[in-house]
Amino acid sequence: MEKVKGLKIGKLPTGKKNCITDVADVRVGHVTLDFPLDADGEEAACTGVTAILPHGGNIFKEKVTAASYVLNGFGKSTGLVQVNELGVLESPIMLTNTFGVPAVTQGTLEYMLKQNPEIGETTGTINIVVGECNDSHLNSIRQFPVHSKHAVEAIQKAAADKAEEGAVGAGKGMICFGFKGGIGTSSRVIKLDKFGVQYTIGCLVLSNFGKEEEFLTDTYAGLTETLQQGLAETSDGSIIIILATDAPLSDRQLLRVIKRCGIGLGRTGSNVSHGSGDIVIGFSTAQSIPHDSESHYETYKLLREDHFIFNQLFVAAAEATEEAILHSLLQAETTKGRKGRIVHQYSNRKEGS
Repeated sequence: MEKVKGLKIGKLPTGKKNCITDVADVRVGHVTLDFPLDADGEEAACTGVTAILPHGGNIFKEKVTAASYVLNGFGKSTGLVQVNELGVLESPIMLTNTFGVPAVTQGTLEYMLKQNPEIGETTGTINIVVGECNDSHLNSIRQFPVHSKHAVEAIQKAAADKAEEGAVGAGKGMICFGFKGGIGTSSRVIKLDKFGVQYTIGCLVLSNFGKEEEFLTDTYAGLTETLQQGLAETSDGSIIIILATDAPLSDRQLLRVIKRCGIGLGRTGSNVSHGSGDIVIGFSTAQSIPHDSESHYETYKLLREDHFIFNQLFVAAAEATEEAILHSLLQAETTKGRKGRIVHQYSNRKEGS
């Protein structure tokens, strides 16, 4: 879908696509599952898988700097312990529903083992990263509609184009502020004209959180309106936030930046509820870390943290997250799922926007 017209969040400029793929070579792929699982329509697949690749090469062989941050840990993600211990990402980041995590982990593992036959033989094992949100209101989660093949397909579909938003991929069955949520993405560009360089921050979210009354509608007055009523009762829900950048950062510096995604989340109205799995995963594509090396040391170029640019990265992380969440809400279409349940899109854009 096209960018939401009239939506202006923050002060920094967006990238050309206003998408996480504005960070060079980052790729996104979706597999969307939307079909009945029985004759009477009581059970339905309303879910999917989304793959985020930091680059188009062999991620295990050419790892990237990474970090994760847990705002609230009511989640069932995999792989984050090793990401935080070693500070690297060596697999695609996969998103799906809560009970789809085992199948998606299996499929991603199969894909990576086929690409790297030495894993588990002449070298170590591999760390697969999967994030999830609970889509059981619309999706028959107990029927396990997501299979390992869907993870492989999402990876194979990953492209550097403008990523689809809304009720697609892992976002097919998600709910945000009582309305249809799902996938949203945005980006920000930071320029240092004095040095002739610029850096990009891109954000992609899987939104599945919040009650209708929590959404800060007054903040976005003039941009959005709703003609529908949201769900009367929703669970605490969750959000997975993926932040990509081409700025040269260590894993410790990256952790500092991705913490600011929580500011963007809070601006929309989230209070990070008790039963919410609110998790940020970030990576930098500035430099790759080879899996094999004969050297006993690595050399990196890193930004100075006392430079003006570092605060701009903080601003970019907050702004891109806020706008990505709004895109996930405003780009998602009304969706029908299990037991005939319907979750409406938030709104039509106001006239002239």
